[in-house]
Formats: sequence, structure tokens, C-alpha cells
Amino acid sequence: MNFKSILVGAAFAAAAFVVTGEACADEVTLGKTVVSARDVPVRGLSMGQVERRYGAPLDKLPTVGGGAPRQPPINRWRYNGFTVYFERDRVIHSVRDGA
Repeated sequence: MNFKSILVGAAFAAAAFVVTGEACADEVTLGKTVVSARDVPVRGLSMGQVERRYGAPLDKLPTVGGGAPRQPPINRWRYNGFTVYFERDRVIHSVRDGA
């Protein structure tokens, strides 16, 4: 497979995501484990919104990065069942435990 076909495929995938505005799957099966995309903080929520909606985290891990403009501070909050990753004060990703 050449670079041009990979680039065209990536462009189509990005266009499909932009048109729908969200991911198409609510659940992903990993082996025998079904991981649901629901009930975890979504991208763009602020730290305050996450704490109001999900309560105080079990653990706030130390901030990493932040030493340069291209390395923003990344924070991780652990909850029972998932971890939330923040760039500065906004959610960039939520990961269920064992995923």
C-alpha cells in the first residue's frame, strides 16, 4: 500500500467523522470484554464539570508536561472504573479500566 492511498483513506475517515460529529460506535468488544463509551466524561468538559458530574476522583495523579508551548500540562484523574486525561483543564480522553 502506498502513501497516497493511505492519505486518501485517512481523508475519507476524517470527513466521515466531521460529517457525523461523533464516533459511530457506542460499544467496543475487546476479547470477551465489552467496553461502553457511555458513562465516562466526554472530550471538552472542564475539570469543574467532571467533578460536579462524577464527584471527586479517587486519585489526582501528578501533572506531566507543561514545560514548553508544544507540551501542555497533562493531568490524570482516576475514578472507580476509568481514568480521565486532561490537557490543561479540558478532557481530552477517558479510558475505562482494563480497556
